[in-house]
Amino acid sequence: MLSTLSEARDSNDLESFKRFIESDETNIKDYVSAIQYGYNLDLHVYSTDTSDGVLQLNPSEVMSSMSFGGGSQSSSAMSMMSSDVFEEMLGNRELLESQYDVLAGRFPDEFAKNEVVIVVDENNEISDASLYSIGLMDPDEFSNTLEAVMAGEKVTVPEQAEFTYDEILGTTFKVVLNSDYFQYNEADGVWEDMRDNKSYMKELVNNGMELKVVGILRPNEDASAAAIGGTVAYTSALTEYIIEEINKSDIVKAQLANPETDVFTNMPFNLDEYIEELSMDDVNEFIATLPEEEQAQLQGMLAAMTEEEIIAAFKDNLTADANEKATYDGNLSTLGVVDLNQPSSINIYPIDFKAKDSITTIIEDYNSTQTDDGHEEMTITYTDIVGLMMSSVTTIINMISYILIGFVAISLVVSSIMIGIITYISVLERTKEIGVLRSIGASKRNISSIFNAETLIVGFISGLIGIGVTLLLMIPANAIIEAISGVSGIAALPTTAAVVLIIISMFLTFIAGLIPSKKAAKKDPVTALRSE
Repeated sequence: MLSTLSEARDSNDLESFKRFIESDETNIKDYVSAIQYGYNLDLHVYSTDTSDGVLQLNPSEVMSSMSFGGGSQSSSAMSMMSSDVFEEMLGNRELLESQYDVLAGRFPDEFAKNEVVIVVDENNEISDASLYSIGLMDPDEFSNTLEAVMAGEKVTVPEQAEFTYDEILGTTFKVVLNSDYFQYNEADGVWEDMRDNKSYMKELVNNGMELKVVGILRPNEDASAAAIGGTVAYTSALTEYIIEEINKSDIVKAQLANPETDVFTNMPFNLDEYIEELSMDDVNEFIATLPEEEQAQLQGMLAAMTEEEIIAAFKDNLTADANEKATYDGNLSTLGVVDLNQPSSINIYPIDFKAKDSITTIIEDYNSTQTDDGHEEMTITYTDIVGLMMSSVTTIINMISYILIGFVAISLVVSSIMIGIITYISVLERTKEIGVLRSIGASKRNISSIFNAETLIVGFISGLIGIGVTLLLMIPANAIIEAISGVSGIAALPTTAAVVLIIISMFLTFIAGLIPSKKAAKKDPVTALRSE
């Protein structure tokens, strides 16, 4: 399943597909409990307390700063531990309420962008990583524990921390927009990254939007699969708010208005072409943007150089600074620019298995329509996660079935041989009887029919016994399965199958008795009468 998921990440035209499922062209919404749109947008969450400096909770600063070394095991560990604790919840309130019990507080309002809930497990527990990510665990203690684990040292697990519902409820976080990390420098005409400026970041976090924990949820016993995978769940209203605010920011507007120029350096994205056409006027224009002291120093250094040497030096400097070449799309991604009409993923949650098949049909019909219209690039490659899981389960069940069929086949062969032996012994014991029957006019066919009839009767009775034992064993088997899984009537034997099994039993015993019956029919009557 993991292999299929990794291979299935093809590029899809999700903008067109989103427009399709939200239009009147399809009735897909009749078969879904929820449709969730995903966007390539990290939620930047900070601790509200900035008295000792700013602490980023999500994405985790501790995880990103840890040195996990090399190798696949380290990469797997980092991947598992760096997953976001904050997750957007589904928009189907009825589904969520059917899967979760509210231990304290309430569900967030559907349209409230600043309300979140904490999700605990069946034991009312959350991991230490989650405790750190919501600001309830000392980051230094968490960091030291991680470093010790990665260094292979023995770690003493501290006693589990306990918190009351009231301590969790009312916990607040601060959200910072990606675009707010940058400040415009009028002197240089560029936008500077201010994340290393402690005073700027402290003020930015203090003025950020506040998220408040309004409820604590726990999956109930009836929930076979929980709809929330993270520890802190927020509404789609927060995602939409962040996207809209980022798109309205000055830096984003500046970058969108100048797609050929990098707003972080005020240089063109196509540096190769710019360097090739660099002139002395461009150099002077750049020098004019520098502070007066730097201009004076630079002018003194360049006084002894010719124009050709100055231009060559600037070209070398620009080439050295362009090791990591910036792109327009890369800048937009850094700023968190997202179009709500262009999701990066679409998760569809069917009502049941029958609805899943209907949704699959709708998607396949959509793909066929696009192909027929000559728009193959608009077809959708999707991953049916439930289908993959069921396929895996079916494969395992088939493997077990083949093994059981092998054992049954062996037992049938052995039993058939034993029936043949028993029939042959019966022939030997009744040799004189065969002689008497032949002497009073019984044909070879009559003798053969007697033994064939006996084997058929044996097969019929053994089949009935087998069916009877099966029906009796089904009673405790179903009771045990229902007690463990809550599903009743799993073990069942249809009437048609029972009749077929009895016929198979009679057929096998008939085949097993053919050779002994033929041997009995060929016995010489005189020789048979002399036997004792």
